[in-house]
Amino acid sequence: MDQTARRFAERTAQFTQIVRGVEDRWDAPTPCAGWTGRDVLAHVIQTERDFLGQQGFDLGAAPDLADPARDWEEHAEQVVDIVDRDGVAAREYDGFFGPTTLGATMADFYGWDLLIHGSDLARASGQPWSVDEEQAAALTAVSDGWGEALYSEGICAPAIDVPEDASPTDRLLARLGRDPRWHP
Repeated sequence: MDQTARRFAERTAQFTQIVRGVEDRWDAPTPCAGWTGRDVLAHVIQTERDFLGQQGFDLGAAPDLADPARDWEEHAEQVVDIVDRDGVAAREYDGFFGPTTLGATMADFYGWDLLIHGSDLARASGQPWSVDEEQAAALTAVSDGWGEALYSEGICAPAIDVPEDASPTDRLLARLGRDPRWHP
């Protein structure tokens, strides 16, 4: 398996564990203002479907999210399979920030999205979620690479101030406009 495909598969597996833990709390509010857990999942699925569709992959009909966990697992299996196909991860294209590969985009943009929205689902459903210093630094570096586009409409809210001694998790969430003290 290509390194970027592996990273995407690992991040998908982490997100899947959180999705399984949501249980019956899909309509709970999340740290994403105005979004329920079901809305967050719909966003994750739709953005991946849109991107892969633009790259020429047919994922069939979109799930209706009547059974969010099952629908996610079917979607995730299909997407990981596509990214893992021979040569797909290395396929080059012109991305928003210049030339890149499909694998890099799936691992570093959509994989980033899985980790961050995983925190949203975890927090909305009362599950623990944290990152260590190394993970926080890696996620922050990806975020920094987007510059001010990170704070474009529909991406992240402006950064929130936290104390200097805040945990790596709290610093990351605050950097992405999420209040670390938020709870449903």
